[in-house]
Formats: sequence, structure tokens, C-alpha cells
Amino acid sequence: MKVSPSILTCDFAHAADEVRFVANSGADMVHLDVMDGVFVPNLSFGPPVIAALRPHTDLFFDVHLMMQHPRRLLPAFAKAGADLINIHLECADPIRETLADIRALGKQAAITVKPATPAEAAFPYLDMVDMVLVMTVEPGFGGQSFMEDMMPKVTALRREIDRRGLSVAIQVDGGIGAVTAPIAAAAGADVAVMGSAVFNAPDPRQLVAQVQAL
Repeated sequence: MKVSPSILTCDFAHAADEVRFVANSGADMVHLDVMDGVFVPNLSFGPPVIAALRPHTDLFFDVHLMMQHPRRLLPAFAKAGADLINIHLECADPIRETLADIRALGKQAAITVKPATPAEAAFPYLDMVDMVLVMTVEPGFGGQSFMEDMMPKVTALRREIDRRGLSVAIQVDGGIGAVTAPIAAAAGADVAVMGSAVFNAPDPRQLVAQVQAL
């Protein structure tokens, strides 16, 4: 598995240092959760923070837009340094057109499905994305418990992606750590978003390497 630590749980007073901490952990990418206070109840940060963090690491920026209307801000996120822009299938913007806009900006595209959204809802867009994120908690809050009943959704997506011969990664986000990452990997996930598990680990490098070996 690839590991994408979420900086949502970092110390934002020292965000640049925290991004360097993620890089030093051996992680593959940085997961940046953007919340608009509408699609989800919380607010987090936007393009200016991403742009400020970009010079502090060469790691891939995996930007997850938990936004009701992400489309109008896509150019700002692209300019800020996003490498992949991920929109929710449940957002209010037209999905196909929004994914096409991300591609036109020269960025990788992804879609996310919330726990109540079936895997099949993502099938029509699989040929337009580089990754599908299956939320294993309700989006908008950190520190929730892993929802193992989301694993059949991961397996259904893996089966459909493989059946169609597509090169699409499956990411899981929510309650992922040393115990739950192997469960997700066995179901067919190949990218793990990890927040508090990495930032609070006694040995982050060991944890990241353990998950990467799955």
C-alpha cells in the first residue's frame, strides 16, 4: 500500500514542520483535507495554505475537496500545488464536467464516495479518474472509528476496475492504522490515508513501512 498521512491532525502552528515530518516518515504523499463548512460541518483550509506548504516538500499533494461546489476553485487548487484533486460524488457540481476540468488543468483526478453511497455510483466515472476514495468514516471529522462494513464496497470497486482493465487506485480514509490497514488491503485498497495513527506513532517510519509492505 501507499501511505498518505493526513495533516488534518497536525499542529497547524507548525504546519511546515509537520509536512517535513510526513516526508521524513517515508510516506508516499500528503493528504490535504479541504472542508467548506457546507458539504461538511467543519472548516479547514484552502488554496493559500496549500501554496504555503508546497515549497516545504516534494511529496505528492493528494487534495481531498469536501466541498459542495469545488468546481469554481479548481484553478486555485491547481495553482497552489495540488498534484491530485479529489471531488465528492455527492457534491452539487456536475461530476463528469468537473473531472474534465481537473484533467484540463493538468492534474490527476479522483472521486470520493461517502459511507451511504454505493460503490456502483462511482462506476460511470472510473474511466475518468486516477483514484477512488472510499470513506471508512463519515467525512468532516478526524479521529473516528474505522467502519469495516465499507470493505465490500472496496472489493466491488476493485473487481470492476480489474474487470475493465483500468489503472485506478483505491484509497481508504478513516480510522486507518496498523490493525485496520491490513483489512483494507485484503479488500483491495492500495492507498491508506492515515492521520493520528502516524502523527501519534512511537515510531512513524516503522508504521509507514509496515503498511507499505502490505
